[in-house]
This record gives sequence, C-alpha cells and structure tokens, in this order.
Amino acid sequence: MLLARLAHVSKEVAATSARSRKIALLAELFRAAEPEDVPIAIPYLSGRLAQGRLGIGWSTLKHAVAPAAEPTLTVRAVDAALTAIGSVSGAGSQAERKRLVGALMGAATADEQGFLIGLLTGEVRQGALDAVAVEGLALATETPADAVRRSVMLAGSVSPVAQALLADGAAALDAFRLTVGRPVLPMLAHSAASVAEGIDKLGACAVEEKLDGIRVQVHRDGDDVRVYTRTLDDITDRLPELTAAALDLEGTHFILDGEVIALDADGRPRPFQEIAGRVGSRVDVSAAAAGLPLSPVFFDALSVAGRDLLDLPFSERHAALAALVPEPMRVRRALVADPDDERLRGEAQEFFEATLGRGHEGVVLKGLDASYSAGRRGASWLKVKPVHTLDLVVLAAEWGHGRRTGKLSNLHLGARRPDGTFAMLGKTFKGMTDAMLAWQTERLRELAVEESGYVVRVRPELVVEIAYDGLQRSTRYPAGVTLRFARVVRYREDKSPEEADSVETVLRNGPGAA
Repeated sequence: MLLARLAHVSKEVAATSARSRKIALLAELFRAAEPEDVPIAIPYLSGRLAQGRLGIGWSTLKHAVAPAAEPTLTVRAVDAALTAIGSVSGAGSQAERKRLVGALMGAATADEQGFLIGLLTGEVRQGALDAVAVEGLALATETPADAVRRSVMLAGSVSPVAQALLADGAAALDAFRLTVGRPVLPMLAHSAASVAEGIDKLGACAVEEKLDGIRVQVHRDGDDVRVYTRTLDDITDRLPELTAAALDLEGTHFILDGEVIALDADGRPRPFQEIAGRVGSRVDVSAAAAGLPLSPVFFDALSVAGRDLLDLPFSERHAALAALVPEPMRVRRALVADPDDERLRGEAQEFFEATLGRGHEGVVLKGLDASYSAGRRGASWLKVKPVHTLDLVVLAAEWGHGRRTGKLSNLHLGARRPDGTFAMLGKTFKGMTDAMLAWQTERLRELAVEESGYVVRVRPELVVEIAYDGLQRSTRYPAGVTLRFARVVRYREDKSPEEADSVETVLRNGPGAA
C-alpha cells in the first residue's frame, strides 16, 4: 500500500466527525490493503510508531526538503526506514539520523511529508482509534463486529486480528482464545460526576476504591507466573513480590486483574511517580524492592482453574476472586444491591469520602450484572474523582496537525512565581472544542512574540482554567512537578495574569505531588 493512500485516508478521517463515515473510510482502506500492510497502517492512523520514540525533534524536521512529485513510498518501506533511523547510535548518530530523515522526506510527496511530520511529532490525533478500526475491519471483511471485537480483546491489539482476517477470513478468529500467559487488554471506565449519578446510571453496583498505582494483569500457569501492564508489557522480572504473592495463592491456573501500589508507614498510598519509577527500573531489582516494596490489590478474575469468566456477570467474577484471593489482597468495596435504598446510597457516598480520606484517587462503580469488556471503556464501569482546577497562564502554543492543521493547539501552561515570572508546569491539547481552537488561535496570534519551528511563544497575558488529576514530580519543568491529565475547562478573560495561581499554591494544594 502506498503511504499516499494512508495519508489521504488519515486526512479524510480527520475531516469528519461522523463515526459512520470514519468506519466506511477505514473499511475501504482495509479492502485495498495487503495483510502485511495492516500491522503498520492501523498504528499509524492512531499516531503510534512500532519503533516507539525515535528521538526526532523539530530541530531535525524544521529543515524543508523538496517533496517528491509522485507518490512511490509504501507503508512497509516507511516502516523499514523508521526502523533504520531508530537503530542508529554512537558517534555521529545525530547527523546520520538527520540524513536518513532527509532521505525519507525527499522520497515523500508534500501530503506524505505532512503526514510523516505529524506522525513523528505525535500530532496525529484524528480519532481513528482502535474501536473505529474494529468496526471498519468488520465491515471490510463482512464479519460480525462483536466477533472481531472479542478477538481483538483476546489478542491484545487490532493488528494481529486484522492481518489474520484479511489473510484467512472469519475462520481465523477461532485462533484467538483466552489463554493463561497471553495478556488481554484491560477493561476501562468512563467518568461520572458523582457517586449518586453513577448509581442512577448503573443500578445495582459495587463501589470500589480507585487506586493510584500501576494496572497489572497476573497470569499463573502452575509454577510459572507472568505479570503484564495495561499496555501488555511483560514486567514479571521487575516485580518479584507479585510472583511470590501469586504463588502463595491456592489456585494454580488463573488470570487476575488489579493494581500494584506502595504504602507508607501510616498505610497511606505513596505517590504514583515513585511506583512508576520502581516498576520502570530494570537494574538491581532486589535493592529496588527492598527500598520500595509493592503490594498487589486485585479487583477482578478473568480466568480461574481453566474457566473463562469474561462473559459472566461481575458479581460472579468477584465471587470467584473472593474464593481465590484473601481479603487483604482484594480492593475495598461497598455494595449497593438496591439503587433505590437511600441508606445504601448514603453508605456509598460515605465510602467515597472515606476513600479520599485514606489518600486514594476516588472510586469506581461497577454494575453487578456487567461482563468484562476488555480493551473498552465500558458503560458499566464509572469512575468518580474530585475535580482539581488551576488558573494558569498560556506561555506558548504549538501548531497542530491532522484535523488541527492551521490551529494553535498544544498549550504550554505556567504558574506565577514570586518575582512575577511564570514557571511552566506542562502542556495540554485536551478539552478543546473546534470553536475554542479557532478562538485561541486568533487570540494567541495577537499575543505572539516569537515563532520557532512549530512553537509560537506569546506574551503571558491569557489565563486559562485547567482541570487535572494530580501532580507528578518531573525534572523537565522548573517547579519540579508537572500536571497529570491536564485538560482545558475554559478561558478566564476576566482574570489578569497576576490573579493566576502561584507555584506555591500548586505545590501546597496539588494532589499527588508528595
């Protein structure tokens, strides 16, 4: 498949907000694709590179290269070129990467160059995500969408299912089964504004602590234990405590879903940053484990004793979990068996408040009759967290790509220092409507003082209200912290920069930065 075809479909998908049109465009693309193209094309449409981060910054991409007159690049040739770029190391590597990038850009047409730049800078965000790709794949192959969706859940990603379907047809889906030792995508949660709203939507439900740890999926097959992250990375060797905990359980064949957390001497959760640092460490695991011991907390069972539990109601899956895992290793919960019982609703609210008091993020409400919808934000899981907001100043913005081409999108956010300057806390492109994008582009261009590559620096005059989930320590930013999951709520033109929140306020009141 030519890259030009993929770039065109990406542009078309970005230009429409209609899900049905996105699905039709992807179905047409899949019909024209070779099976070997799909494992590359699907991640590209979602803005992902199989090679991960390649260290290609704007300093490399800002130098214009004359585009090719006619499209000749295939997606497989591009993938090979990016693999070659990613493998460059040692003396002179920067110059060699620049040369290889220049050669790739020179072989691309103008439209292909735009797509590649967006892909390399992480700005391909047009909504062609896996859920839409699944629907497009089902349409292209005339296969029931539920069957494709379940196979994707069990395979862990769309790409292997797409390749098998295009090569061998619907019969290929029989090969994708729940298997101990092969991770599945985790079920995710939508948000609710309050516990009461969540109960109203779900009916009978469990209210469980939402822990600020690392999501883990633990597989045991006899004496073999494997531990996977939510992105299906194998981290078994980094978490000996989880292997020991799994081997201590009486069952010998199971798949459990949960989180790994760390607690301080008072039993309160340690910051996420510390846990992430421990899990990410690949050296001297024994010393790391002694310095920051981690504990598993399980909340679901996907398979026990060789029995696939995915399609069972949550109430039955939890019963299987409780029979296998002792209470200290299970998440705390409150039951709302009758959503009309005011006493139970009150207890659920009290549980939420007590959970926050223990230092956790919030709660997740789970419908008792819901199956496990792996890899999806199921409507039967609803998370409730307190909303934290800050009034920050826009310091700069980055030109967008894809659907946001021509718009200033990614905002650089700053908090006020005592001397009147501003310390950058991070960036966000989330929470913006089309109308907001258009307005902020015009307004920020009025405030622009410098344009360097794709970054436009502005006078620090515009205040924006930002919602965020917490803080995490970061050496990249001058205050030593950055915002987690920041998103725009609204602009505050009624406020001056002098009324923006200070670094001191952020550090004093920001959750999760301890």
